[in-house]
Amino acid sequence: MRCRTSGLIAAVLAMTPLGEQQAVRVADKLRGKDFDGIFASTMVRTQQTAAPLAADLGEQVTVLPGLREIEAGAFEGQPEAQAGTTYFSAPAQWLRGDRDARIPGSIDGNEFEDRFGDAVQQIYDSGDRNPVAFAHGGSIMLWTMMNAQKPNQALLQNHPLPNTAVVVLHGSPSAGWTLVDWDGVPG
Repeated sequence: MRCRTSGLIAAVLAMTPLGEQQAVRVADKLRGKDFDGIFASTMVRTQQTAAPLAADLGEQVTVLPGLREIEAGAFEGQPEAQAGTTYFSAPAQWLRGDRDARIPGSIDGNEFEDRFGDAVQQIYDSGDRNPVAFAHGGSIMLWTMMNAQKPNQALLQNHPLPNTAVVVLHGSPSAGWTLVDWDGVPG
């Protein structure tokens, strides 16, 4: 059994001057951790967030469509304050085991699991021993809670991931994943 670290970074919302500063800060935070592969979603902002670390390491960013955010579907453009009773209703059901629940006009939990899980499998199959992936806070939080062995579900409520948060998992797709660190909180 091979065991590998998988770092997941929540990307900034847009590459404003603040976003650029956050990307540099996350590169500074991750420098010296011996990452040997850098992956990002198809969203340009995640690739831009990964760019400072990639430049430091002399690595190219590999783009994986499966790392993209969870589409809001019918709730696109609605106030974020309503997300708990609208957009997040189906993902909350996914966490309780009902992966057939669908975000209206978007995906269900099985489709999300297949998409993000396939991207994680591609990262694992890359041969990199210590990869890092830049994705979106919601997709990182949900995939981690759906796949880590006995994760602390209270982290979603008590410590949602801010921009450029770091989540560290150890394990493999076949043996399972252990949550080691959730943005500074031990898993």
